[in-house]
Amino acid sequence: MPKPRFRWSKLSACHAGIRVGIAVALLVAAVFAETSAKEAAAERANVRRIAARIPTRAKDVRQSYRVTIPNTTVSYGMALIPAGEFTMGSTAKKDEQPPHKVRLDTFWMQVHEVTWDEYRLFMFAAQAGETGRPDAAVDAVSRPTRPYVEMSFGMGIHGFPAISMTQHAANKYAEWLSAKTGEFYRLPTEAEWEYACRAGDAVPAPLSDSAWYEADSGGKYHEVATKKPNAWGLYDMLGNVMEWTLDQYVPYTPGDAVNPWVKPSAPYPHAVRGGSWNDPAAAVTCTARVASDPSWKQQDPQLPKSIWYMTDAPWLGFRLVRPAKVPIAEEMYRYWNNGVEHDEQ
Repeated sequence: MPKPRFRWSKLSACHAGIRVGIAVALLVAAVFAETSAKEAAAERANVRRIAARIPTRAKDVRQSYRVTIPNTTVSYGMALIPAGEFTMGSTAKKDEQPPHKVRLDTFWMQVHEVTWDEYRLFMFAAQAGETGRPDAAVDAVSRPTRPYVEMSFGMGIHGFPAISMTQHAANKYAEWLSAKTGEFYRLPTEAEWEYACRAGDAVPAPLSDSAWYEADSGGKYHEVATKKPNAWGLYDMLGNVMEWTLDQYVPYTPGDAVNPWVKPSAPYPHAVRGGSWNDPAAAVTCTARVASDPSWKQQDPQLPKSIWYMTDAPWLGFRLVRPAKVPIAEEMYRYWNNGVEHDEQ
């Protein structure tokens, strides 16, 4: 009797292809996981280097002070935001409800949005005076890749707010600035941002006096600090450009809270505050919330999309805070590395 022959059917080939595909996918995942673990370990080591140069307690300073970024002539102002309690949210819109009590510790906040003068030092090491001045902690901070287009979109550089960066990029700028200055910086939480915007619930100046928005912006952003500040000396909290916060955008939780932070668990959405030059008055308030969206990267030609740039968000920027209580190194790591910077694709 002849021996049976093995026939390589289309179905067998399909199954083999699936098995090979699964094996390759598992191998790629394993390599990626190993690489990610090594990168995380290296980043944690660098954060410890940065933490070692930051005093464990913030020094007592005047209510307002200025910092000049080392090896440059670029400076920024910091305003003291006193500890206190306020009612966060409003009954005006569903995503601003329910109003709830929040208590916050003391912190300082940059008096205006981070400008291109400041941010370009982070983007380009030569402009920051870092070439020829080796600094392991500064050099190890990840920097943005070069953008495909001129990121001010022709609206202006000197004295104008930096725009179109991702939350990840803003976090890394905070890490870089901390390494440069020896002061700990991070993005504000939603609660800190709203508290600072309300400025003790002082009667705000008319919007036309304090904010660049749809009615008076002329369809573009403007130089920072050219309108009136709020009662705590903060400029452009409303209008000009929206501002990143640290928080994932989620519905408010009822009940009192102390120093709340909704830690990110997904690439989208994150909470953005303040309204912009492109928004009507109704969207330019201390309580208005905006959820980040993948469409803000729609024109990005890369696959996967860049972790650094929001190509379709020319109305988006940020400012930083400096908590009076300096966190430990592991907490710094979590503030600067949310782990969800890659788009889900």
